Amino acid sequence: MSNVPATAALPRRDQIRKEAARLFAARGFLGVGVDEIGKAVGISGPGLYRHFAGKDAMLADLLVGISERLLEEGRRRAGDREGDDAGAQGVLDALISGHVDFALDDRDLITLHDRELLHLKEEDRRRVRRLQRGYLELWVEVVRQAFPALAGPDEEPVARAAVHAVFGLLNSTPHSLGPNVAQGEWAGLPRDSMAALLHSLARGAFAAAARSAGEPGAA
Repeated sequence: MSNVPATAALPRRDQIRKEAARLFAARGFLGVGVDEIGKAVGISGPGLYRHFAGKDAMLADLLVGISERLLEEGRRRAGDREGDDAGAQGVLDALISGHVDFALDDRDLITLHDRELLHLKEEDRRRVRRLQRGYLELWVEVVRQAFPALAGPDEEPVARAAVHAVFGLLNSTPHSLGPNVAQGEWAGLPRDSMAALLHSLARGAFAAAARSAGEPGAA
């Protein structure tokens, strides 16, 4: 779900998702009314109820949906790279690339995830947390396979902390926006350059974690 204006080519439900994410990210969940979301997609506020039960349901759809998508995409990427010559290193690169794409293209959802999770109903919040744990565990397993120094039971907390740190790094992208983000620039860098930089920084963080655990020659 990238940050581009909604178009008539999108199904109505997806238009509502896109505009709700944009408005919630810009002004906060509590600061946006149903009528405003309806106006943004060209229908009356009450007309939204044909697609969503209410504003709470929109937020749940967005946050549960992106958590499901991250986990499913991460598993797909890991499965696609299993058995290739690059091994666990290739799987890790695939995971990093997927999360970098998310960080650069779905910054509204990152903002929602960071700020609005507390507004979910308890059942939806537990579901998001369960999906998040699955995504985290996928990364921790791959990182420990990619860096043997992190494979031992005593080093598992180091690998876990490194994954959390990398998520924090990549998810900070919404706070690094330059004036030309609408033209495909982030902090003054073209998108491809920013993606390459984030990938290198993530790689460097995992290598540093491996070195701290005593792997000789980690780079």
